Amino acid sequence: MTFYSPQESPYDAIGGAETIKKLVAAFYPKVARDPLLSPIFPKDLTLTEEKQFMFLSQFLGGPTLYSDEYEHPMMRARHMPFPVTPKRAERWLQLMKEAMDDIGMEGPPREYMYNRLIQVAHHMVNTPDE
Repeated sequence: MTFYSPQESPYDAIGGAETIKKLVAAFYPKVARDPLLSPIFPKDLTLTEEKQFMFLSQFLGGPTLYSDEYEHPMMRARHMPFPVTPKRAERWLQLMKEAMDDIGMEGPPREYMYNRLIQVAHHMVNTPDE
């Protein structure tokens, strides 16, 4: 059973751009401080945050911001230059869950989004753990 109606997208049901902006703003400071993830991210996360906002908006059925700017997301191919290990994917998910807590995202919208992100995170893995 879905938490959103046929007349709206998951993007609308979670609160649209406002919620995604809050989530991204809560998430990336955690990434910057994380010893496992920070090495594969740029020091300046400004562009990364913008891209994540665009991707999540489109991923959840909102405006096609990412494709409009960068063409098809092709996320796995775009992440191939970076060693994304199973541990890094799990840490990314852990920090996203913490960011969801920080902004008070709960209930069915959170569950829906998090379950979709589990699929994405595991799809990005391209390197085994050491």
